Amino acid sequence: MKIFCIGDIVGKVGRKAVEMLLPELKKEYQLDFVIANAENAAGGSGITPRMAEHLFRIDCNVLTLGDHVWDREELVPYLEKTPQIIRPANFPPGTPGKGWCIVTSFSGVRVGVINLLGRVFMRYNMECPFRTFERILEEIRDKVDVVVVDFHAETTSEKVAFGHFADGKAAIVVGTHTHIQTADERILPKGTAYITDLGMTGPYDSVIGQNKEKIIQRFLTIRPVRFQVAKEDIRVCGVVVDVDEEKGTARKIERVQKIFIPDEAVKAQLGEE
Repeated sequence: MKIFCIGDIVGKVGRKAVEMLLPELKKEYQLDFVIANAENAAGGSGITPRMAEHLFRIDCNVLTLGDHVWDREELVPYLEKTPQIIRPANFPPGTPGKGWCIVTSFSGVRVGVINLLGRVFMRYNMECPFRTFERILEEIRDKVDVVVVDFHAETTSEKVAFGHFADGKAAIVVGTHTHIQTADERILPKGTAYITDLGMTGPYDSVIGQNKEKIIQRFLTIRPVRFQVAKEDIRVCGVVVDVDEEKGTARKIERVQKIFIPDEAVKAQLGEE
């Protein structure tokens, strides 16, 4: 099967890029399953239930989140009732929502998706993502054919270490969070497809999605500024992985960067949201 993992969707421009380009990408790569990190989908910070529903309607099978999961209060009850949207699993017990899900593809393959948050330079004091992964894997091992991990973390060292730790246990390990796509996609020795960061789905004429002039001003003055999602050089970024569903390992990983050029009618729709 072919699984498409989409990097952090930023704002309305990112959501619109997925909406417009995903049908074309599904045909080009013969995609069977789509996983998207959507924690920045609402104006660059968090996601709302309405936006999540829109992403599901346009054929995203699973949505993963990250450190911005709590930025929109209205998401909390939605997390509790919608199993296909998952927050990092290594939050403490009793946290709303769930850190993993199992979704069956249209061809009958049981895909287990796990969301984890790194601990290095992150704002939360999380439980160990390595041990949390092992615990979840033990729980779902006999219920899934393929395991995919979105490891939402800051440092390359923590992501690379986790990739090697999960090698042979998951079919795919992808890093998210930095919004900068890395060029280290590969199949690890025991059959896990790995990339340190999927990159960002959003505006690249920016500073990781935000208006570049505002961010430069923040660095120059050391004063807070109101973030504003940029709107130029829009791309969908991620990886397509060819998975052997019988073995639960990966055959091939291919990095994807697709440019989205909106027409005038679409440009008029791209507001602040």
